[in-house]
Amino acid sequence: MVTERDKKFKTERLVLRPWTEDDAESLYQYAKDPAVGPIAGWPVHTSIDNSRDIIKYVLSADETYAVCLKEDNCAIGSIGLIPPAQSHTEVADNELEIGYWIGVPFWGNGYIPEAIRCLQEHAFVDLGCKALWCGYYDGNEKSRKCQEKCGFTYHHTETDKPCIPMGDVRTEHFTRLSKEEWEKLNLR
Repeated sequence: MVTERDKKFKTERLVLRPWTEDDAESLYQYAKDPAVGPIAGWPVHTSIDNSRDIIKYVLSADETYAVCLKEDNCAIGSIGLIPPAQSHTEVADNELEIGYWIGVPFWGNGYIPEAIRCLQEHAFVDLGCKALWCGYYDGNEKSRKCQEKCGFTYHHTETDKPCIPMGDVRTEHFTRLSKEEWEKLNLR
């Protein structure tokens, strides 16, 4: 029997697998960069121990995966499906939000779109999801473009949203992709 902690996915270039505490050093290497976390709504990591705690208390959630290159299985980013109760916006019970980030050295290689497409299929086919949501904060053009590339379309904007981990207030834009839209994009 495959448990939640054993679940992993393979794409052409990537492995998406559960995070382990052994990933703390790799996580810290990329999450300490101020170009990564703050624009996504979380503070830079301050130490390997801080990253280990994030793995234990945040990244160990169900349906949260380390994004790894197939060649070395080393974590270079993260992607996950967020349940309705934890979503950044109001979603139906049969909908999920997807969140992601990747280390700066890997920007522009199409790894996150590849990972998103993999989790889209998992969400719609395996989990019976009816729609996926994605959000990005004002100014995060890389994330906006990534979402568009993966079939998400603009849905709405929420202003004056508290970003508790960063201790500030932001504007967040939301995109959405329905199962029917995904099926048309994938000629299913």
